[in-house]
Amino acid sequence: MGRKRIHSQLRRWALGGKLDRYVGWTFASSYATALFVVMGLFVIMDMTQHLDYYLEPWADGTTVSSSIVLGYYLFQLPMLFLQAAPFITLIAGLFTLTRLLNNNEVGAVLAAGTSGRRLLFPILVGGMLATGGMVTLREAGRSRLLPTRDSLHYILTRKNTDHSYQHLRMRDLSGSSLLFGLYRPAAPGVPAEGFDLAAHLREDGLWTYQVHASRATFGTRDGMPGLILEEGVRTDVGERQNKMPVDWLGADEFDFSPEMAMTYNRAVENPLELSFLEAVELSRRDPDNVVYQTLMQYHLTFPLANLVLLLVGLPLAMRHERSRGAEGMAKGLLICLIFFAADFVCRSLGVQGALDPLLASWLPVLFFGSLGVVLFESMRT
Repeated sequence: MGRKRIHSQLRRWALGGKLDRYVGWTFASSYATALFVVMGLFVIMDMTQHLDYYLEPWADGTTVSSSIVLGYYLFQLPMLFLQAAPFITLIAGLFTLTRLLNNNEVGAVLAAGTSGRRLLFPILVGGMLATGGMVTLREAGRSRLLPTRDSLHYILTRKNTDHSYQHLRMRDLSGSSLLFGLYRPAAPGVPAEGFDLAAHLREDGLWTYQVHASRATFGTRDGMPGLILEEGVRTDVGERQNKMPVDWLGADEFDFSPEMAMTYNRAVENPLELSFLEAVELSRRDPDNVVYQTLMQYHLTFPLANLVLLLVGLPLAMRHERSRGAEGMAKGLLICLIFFAADFVCRSLGVQGALDPLLASWLPVLFFGSLGVVLFESMRT
């Protein structure tokens, strides 16, 4: 009997029927609409604030081409999506449920013996897919899009095609540090390079020597990556402080790469655009930095908001009849705003060290997730 009951439950919740296809298609079309509207609003708001500055003439009197502006916003859209994905998912879910309520389809489904939880199950599956898509874009697609986006943003904001960064600092697992006074990322056919290099090397927890150079270019020697130095000088740490010329700083002495250099720059300029793996690597290199620890946990929890907000918002909207569907949607959006506010406050406390990084990242998701489970289980059947 127990096995029959389990098999019966599995068949009841199995996807693929006409109802699932109908609700799933409605959610997909609502998601596309919400995506277009939200992304459009984000772009319009950003253009309202910055477009006039982007189009201002440069010092030589020339103006930036419209293709650069268009390219920047095109490559910026995936980054905006990563910030607004849970909000888009909730709006799509509420749109879907409101449409079902307005067409009197919810009452018909309930009267036929299908529970409200089962009716909304395809929407929750859509939330899971949105979570997976968000993680995939951030961890896989982001690395291909960000370099181009950053280059175009630099041209628009600095009004200069010489893409470079000042005072770029890096650190490896041994605690050694490296500072570029000026750093230029790699360009097509041109390797990454830095100027005014100052490296401080550690071995077994002790400072051993320093390396200074006027210019350093990323390259390889005997199959090993490293920095080709110009006017390089190595100074031993100690009483004698012996100095000797040096033209090479290998990755066996300081663990780095051009990609890691840009990761450190991103951690300073916009840490929320770091991927989970980048946050993990930075946390390994600097385990006492609460910013990296908080971001590492945050990148695990924030994608779950796609599902958490649906668990909270859908039952609230489900409580209202056709004539009050707008009220249910308003309550769902209010819960979304409260979640984002709580998430922002907790994350800020974690970054500042006032709250444990693990607690700061997981507290909003666990609280609203628990609330969502309770609301979903208490929904009418």
